[in-house]
Amino acid sequence: MTGYIARRILLMFPTLLGILFVSFVVVQFAPGGPVERVLAQLSGADTGGTSRISGGGGDFGPRGQVGASADAVSSKYRGAQGLDPDFIKKLEAQFGFDKPAPERFALMVWNFSRFDFGKSYFRDVSVIQLIKEKLPVSMSLGLWMMLLTYLISIPLGIRKAVQDGSKFDTWTSAVIIVGFAIPGFLFAILLIILFAGGSFLNIFPLRGLTSDGWAQFPWYWKIIDYFWHITLPLVSMALGAFATMTLLTKNSFLDEIRKQYVMTARAKGCSERQVLYNHIFRNAMLIVIAGFPSAFIHAFFSGSLLIETIFSLDGLGLLGFESILNRDYPVVFGTLFIFSLIGLVVNLISDLAYMWIDPRIDFEAREV
Repeated sequence: MTGYIARRILLMFPTLLGILFVSFVVVQFAPGGPVERVLAQLSGADTGGTSRISGGGGDFGPRGQVGASADAVSSKYRGAQGLDPDFIKKLEAQFGFDKPAPERFALMVWNFSRFDFGKSYFRDVSVIQLIKEKLPVSMSLGLWMMLLTYLISIPLGIRKAVQDGSKFDTWTSAVIIVGFAIPGFLFAILLIILFAGGSFLNIFPLRGLTSDGWAQFPWYWKIIDYFWHITLPLVSMALGAFATMTLLTKNSFLDEIRKQYVMTARAKGCSERQVLYNHIFRNAMLIVIAGFPSAFIHAFFSGSLLIETIFSLDGLGLLGFESILNRDYPVVFGTLFIFSLIGLVVNLISDLAYMWIDPRIDFEAREV
């Protein structure tokens, strides 16, 4: 076991390096960048993501007498015509683009290996501080979504497998399929219309995780206020995950119920409860655990952008989206590195959980 864990940890380093390399190469060919963003702001034409061109481009300001060298420097960027080339070079130096791409990548890898992710280009705050500010929102949504999903989906999936083909299985499957087909953001809008001051009731709030003056509330009222705010976003996010986990659990248990060892256990006189929880449960839950890492990463770090926007929740989803639009590369690469590292660690924990549930699994004999 120790050898397997050591190999997995060692493999994390080239994996992270490969993720950063591919992302860095893609960014080099992507249109736009922080220099163009500043030039667009100066010209009053900022749209959140301008484009780099090769050639003259548009003329956004009065053209000065800067000569042919100015044309050579400014022709790389739209909106740079007529600007002092020294000013553009200072912008490139400020964002680190005065260095060749291989040197910039090597410097980024060195800094990331020391968990130094730098500062945001446009917020004047460190990447770590930004993540700390946004993480509570995403953690609140992700943690409760996972808890709600697993507490409901696993018992429901087990009952559907035991009663396969019954009326209960049929109508719950219909509800689950309809819920899975409805996009989370569309369901969020429906909830707002019905319960948040739309066309019907005005029960739940629309903004933030807490009310104004929350810090002065009694402890019990803080808890009530928090759950009052999180109810609609949580239900909207959990809809798709709830359907997926329920059907996954049901199908996993159905596969095990039909196997020979189950028939043998019944022939020995074991009750249905003993067969289900002493024999089937351990084997059937393996596939559910296998889906835990992706469910974890999805719950905490993705899939919540539209929900956060609809309910005015300033979390990691919105941070990542805005960073990509604004070409805020330190935030983009920093969050990518952190989320990738967390995903690799969670995958390792998931594999170790296999052994906890089924000690027959031997990782030492397994080739990584």
